[in-house]
Amino acid sequence: MRLLLPDLEAMQVLGSAIAVALQRGDVVALSGGLGAGKTTLARAVIAALGHQGEVPSPSFSIIETYDSDLLRIPLVHADFYRLNHPREADEIGLDDYRDGAALIAEWPENAGGFAHEAACLSIHLETADSGRIAIAQAGPDWLGREPWT
Repeated sequence: MRLLLPDLEAMQVLGSAIAVALQRGDVVALSGGLGAGKTTLARAVIAALGHQGEVPSPSFSIIETYDSDLLRIPLVHADFYRLNHPREADEIGLDDYRDGAALIAEWPENAGGFAHEAACLSIHLETADSGRIAIAQAGPDWLGREPWT
């Protein structure tokens, strides 16, 4: 599915739709070049889940967790840009963080990818003259709850 995201409002609408459909155990894998909008979309999802306040980019910390009574479900926001090898995701205890939570993964390919997981929604973001383009692929567990329907 190709989605045109001409402005920040469109990115926030997509983020809200993802948040509504998101369940524990889901992965939203966000790929694309630097400046493509991965963190912007992640922030839109996190805000739509009920988080109030700042959403720092996990570029340096690698993992940020969001687990409060204000959120509909617990969430892990990870940015794997700085990983040199997928085994590093295991070394930081990614599976422990994911237990009972949904995961938003930026630069998922650096952690070995998640597209093989049934609960993965892969979104590749590209910049275009008209804003951004999101190329989305839903795993089988997302069927019937795709955020663009």
